[in-house]
Amino acid sequence: MPHSMPSLSLSPRLQLLLVDNAINFVAAVVILIAGWTVAGWAARAVRGALRRIPRFEATLRPLAGSVVRYTIVILTVIAVLQRFGVETTSLIAILGAAGLAVGLALQGTLSNVAAGVMLIFLRPFRRGEKIECDKCVGVVRELGLFRTIIATDDGVFISIPNAAIFSGTIINYHRETMRRTNFVEPLDPTENLDRVQAIVLAVLEAHPNVLRMPAPAAPLDSFSENAMNVAVQAWTLPANFGSTKDDLLRQVQQALNRDGIRFSQPLRAQAGVAAPKTSS
Repeated sequence: MPHSMPSLSLSPRLQLLLVDNAINFVAAVVILIAGWTVAGWAARAVRGALRRIPRFEATLRPLAGSVVRYTIVILTVIAVLQRFGVETTSLIAILGAAGLAVGLALQGTLSNVAAGVMLIFLRPFRRGEKIECDKCVGVVRELGLFRTIIATDDGVFISIPNAAIFSGTIINYHRETMRRTNFVEPLDPTENLDRVQAIVLAVLEAHPNVLRMPAPAAPLDSFSENAMNVAVQAWTLPANFGSTKDDLLRQVQQALNRDGIRFSQPLRAQAGVAAPKTSS
């Protein structure tokens, strides 16, 4: 009598369980993909909408987009876990314990987040302003939760931890409405001070970027045996500071040379003493 093959059929209950798990798995994948896509789309939409609001702080746009994105991602993960029967209360407790452990392990990273929040609220600088912090000078491109991005004048990308910025000195070159150029011309001490000041002031008053109030000035900065140091001081707008200072440096020197004003010389050169020759 031939032997019959053992039956491989599953019980109806096991079949129902496998089908249910397969449906949950497919639904979880769909929810995860949809949530990730919606998170990216919502972040871009929020940044675009805030860009159309003129009075909204530009520095906060990337942060607002990141908050919206991460919120949607977290909700998506919770929805995926709920598909597999994970209790929300238990999940919150687990996340709380995990968050405490991660917080203790990443104190430095969380300090950057706290510093970023304080920088956002205190606003010592805004996007587009030129600052100096942590031995770096550049224009602020973005203030994020963890790091601040600036670009230097020669096109170098710099990413600085927020904690380093917040704990140090911040110099903002654009916050005030005016900036003053202040450089010194070392002249021969025998020159007539009134004549020198008249020449310098004529150059300052003729420059289109120099403000009339406060008035430009050319005071005597210091006087020594071989030099009469005249300061050149002129106020201008922060956006014009660099180009204006370069123009004044060149124009003041040209005007002094044109009028025959002598610049200071080292004492050795004034005494006519030749530099000692070194033996070969």
